[in-house]
Amino acid sequence: MIKIDNVSMKFNLGIEKDFSMKQAFINLFTKKSKRKKDEFWALKDVKLHIKQGEVVGLIGSNGAGKSTLLKVVSGVMKPTKGKVEVHGVISPMIELGAGFDGDLTARENIYLNGAILGYSKKFIDEKFDEIVEFSELRDFLEVPVKNFSSGMTAKLAFSIATIVNPEILIVDEILSVGDIKFQEKSKHKMMEMIKGGTTVLYVSHSLESIKDLCTKVVWLEHGKVIKIGDTKEVCDEYYKEQMK
Repeated sequence: MIKIDNVSMKFNLGIEKDFSMKQAFINLFTKKSKRKKDEFWALKDVKLHIKQGEVVGLIGSNGAGKSTLLKVVSGVMKPTKGKVEVHGVISPMIELGAGFDGDLTARENIYLNGAILGYSKKFIDEKFDEIVEFSELRDFLEVPVKNFSSGMTAKLAFSIATIVNPEILIVDEILSVGDIKFQEKSKHKMMEMIKGGTTVLYVSHSLESIKDLCTKVVWLEHGKVIKIGDTKEVCDEYYKEQMK
């Protein structure tokens, strides 16, 4: 379903400052050999095969490359090296609300975001009440999204994105959004999709949610795969390493 072969991802951290007049002036008096290198490899030769129906958790410290890997698999980013093959329709939940227009109301953004996700107007009309009911935002339908809290925005985005059961679900820390009640609803919704055969690639700093949901775990650090294996075994080893 998902085949990641020797994928590496490089970022040039200095690309913006190199175009500034100030940096150009500094460069005149700085030897290139002594300047700090701006290359940063977020992923290094990552290899991972995910079968249909598997629920794979990604764990690791901040900056380990987890979110970057999700973006590469989702097609948001093209890897510097290596290849990614995906067989199936992806529903990425990486940056909830990224497709919203802050000046539009919640009602208008349901149709806008739904269209971005490929839903027809007829489909959204049929599912509108279901989306609103799940989001718990019926009293705020005519309010511009720019006035929403981050939790409210995430609730609305999650409700739209999960109105259908996708073949592949890409999830980045979604179960930590909103209040406790909504977190439980989100977890239950994800469990329903998993039971329906959805393949899931899930990032979270919550080892408990990883253990509850995932069939296997990939541990990343500094862009490299440290270990792939049994959920409890890898999570316990990761926790011990973090506590040193």
